[in-house]
Amino acid sequence: MSQHDPSSPTASQHQFNPYSNTNSYADSTSTPLPEGQTTPFLSPPDLPFLNNDPQSLASTPRGSAAYADSFGQNASNANLNAGSAIGNDNDTPLMGGKEYVDDSSQGLGIIARDPTKNKPLYKRPVFWLASSAALVAIILAVILPVYFVVIKPNQNLTASGGGKTNAVTGGDGSTITKDDGSTFVYRNQFGGFWVSDPENPFLDNAQPNSWTPPLNTSWRWGVDRVNGVNLGGLFVLEPFISPALYQPFNGSAMDEWTLSTLLGDQLQSTLEEHYQTFITEEDIAQIAGAGLNWIRLPVPFWAIETWSNVGTDATTGATVSEPFLEKVCWKYILRVLGWARKYGLRVNLDLHSVPGSQNGYNHSGKGGKPNFLNGVMGVANAQRTLDYIRTFAQFISQPEYEHVVPMFGIVNEALVQVIGQDQITAFYLHAHNMIRDITGIGEGKGPYIAIHDGFIGISKWAGFLPGSDRMVLDTHPYFAFDGQPNDEPIDIPAVGGDGTTLGGQWPRQACSAWGNSVNGSRSNFGVTVAGEFSNAFNDCGLFINGVANGPRSKADCDVFTDPSKWTDNIKAGVKEFALASMDALGDWFFWTWKIGNSTAGIVQSPLWSYQLGLENGWMPTDPREAIGKCASLGVQGNPFAGTFESWQTGGAGAGTIAPSHHTLTHLYKYRRYPNFASADVLACTDQVHQCRQRMGKYR
Repeated sequence: MSQHDPSSPTASQHQFNPYSNTNSYADSTSTPLPEGQTTPFLSPPDLPFLNNDPQSLASTPRGSAAYADSFGQNASNANLNAGSAIGNDNDTPLMGGKEYVDDSSQGLGIIARDPTKNKPLYKRPVFWLASSAALVAIILAVILPVYFVVIKPNQNLTASGGGKTNAVTGGDGSTITKDDGSTFVYRNQFGGFWVSDPENPFLDNAQPNSWTPPLNTSWRWGVDRVNGVNLGGLFVLEPFISPALYQPFNGSAMDEWTLSTLLGDQLQSTLEEHYQTFITEEDIAQIAGAGLNWIRLPVPFWAIETWSNVGTDATTGATVSEPFLEKVCWKYILRVLGWARKYGLRVNLDLHSVPGSQNGYNHSGKGGKPNFLNGVMGVANAQRTLDYIRTFAQFISQPEYEHVVPMFGIVNEALVQVIGQDQITAFYLHAHNMIRDITGIGEGKGPYIAIHDGFIGISKWAGFLPGSDRMVLDTHPYFAFDGQPNDEPIDIPAVGGDGTTLGGQWPRQACSAWGNSVNGSRSNFGVTVAGEFSNAFNDCGLFINGVANGPRSKADCDVFTDPSKWTDNIKAGVKEFALASMDALGDWFFWTWKIGNSTAGIVQSPLWSYQLGLENGWMPTDPREAIGKCASLGVQGNPFAGTFESWQTGGAGAGTIAPSHHTLTHLYKYRRYPNFASADVLACTDQVHQCRQRMGKYR
């Protein structure tokens, strides 16, 4: 299969100028939101930027007027009108004139009691005044304690979208009623609590545990620690995570592209069943109950759109269309964001797959060769990617979502050795400027922007774009793919330990290999997280290396692909490896929360499942247990002091990238992307001001 000639605009409804930012998703008459959504919980706020002039970003998410009818201007007007109707009612009992008449004889225009009537006690005002006073006293004695203990705390809960609420909330032992009416009991031994109000779905008051700030308060980088987990395989399918979806095709389904093609007219029903059942609300509640505080949520570009023409088949000459299930997963992404909000979990939204594939791996959607910033369609696919980044950034930067999604990974695992560091740097810089044009500059204005190290090592990114605004370096350390035999035992006493802990060489190796490098990056780059890691010290597991490839490790994979064969010592050793990894990395997201059963009815990649580890004793029930593990193994690293440069966290100096690092003067160095006119590139080597004038047209 070959891609079409980039000079021939064959993509459906698109004629792409790779240098223009007006070829955005906003140009399309379609929308990434499924039609017919009526449930407020699944319906996103209004997106004016999808309907207005695509060449202008003047209509940003800050102008969202979502749910105005519920708790905004329209509701206020309705209340005023209702009050006016009541006030104009002159036929009420209090205005009947039976007890009081107008004493016009005195010319005072006041109401006086009719002296001709002898009234019994119960008709005299004194009686009613005394009775009323007694009744008020009783009411106050009963109501005030209830108000201050029960009602007032819930009334003080507010939504990021505005308005008061009568929210339901609960902690450990409370009962959760799901959308389908079924229930489960929330278990959280760490002081976490959930908050929910279906009529006001943007409440940000929940807290997953006592040591994590509630959603509506600031996250403090260097003080608060990310203890997170990925929801891998939910919206971007991977064979080893959902093997039962791939196994019926006997090796023909290699990635989501081929799986989608083979499923044919069963594609939507199959994937919607997966979206509905693979991760449920109970999973999100369990994540909070496990002492975790973040979720990394991989999402695909086809949540927004696909193209019906991306080239021609080299063999048949037929037009090739992207076979992915377009737009359908969007409503399920919103559902996960709603659950995360309910349980107080922050979300790192990660664009896991981009057009053309950024790395050629199956988890990019299409295996093969990278065709992003590389190959005949590399620049065009990069421009498409910028459009999708823009759409996601605009959506999550709205007030309704900014607390829930404070981090946005813009391209997962770009293969920099093929693409080139200069080229991906230019792309990152372009995306940074575009996102900050949407959100504004500084703390609290849109998400942190996460970039991956591209497998070239985090030290290569030291000093990256000083003066940028809230960038995060994401690294994915794995021993499983280091090409070594990795058959050393994990069920023996830990090297450097006190003789009572197990793990063999693996816990200490994690501390030595990862601790100093990650802490060094926090000093030399800025905020640095491990967006992925796992317990996989070997590559044993069904489809770990793809559908067509088995494990390379010399370990006994018959044991490590069947957790029923694990001894207590193996479980203890794996747990020690997990704890050492967590301590070394500091801020981390385990890959992944859940691995689905194979057709054999078991999890055949158990080293990758956090949930299975919790259930069977090889993952800690409290992640804080990891603190100090490396020191206990004799690994004394160089801990990060805990203070970032002001500009790195959105303070003074943020958004002041020096000209020597800016698109303006580095375009000659980064000339492969974007492919600017040579005269403009040469001008950038002469004079910064002249460069600004020439390059402004490309922004």
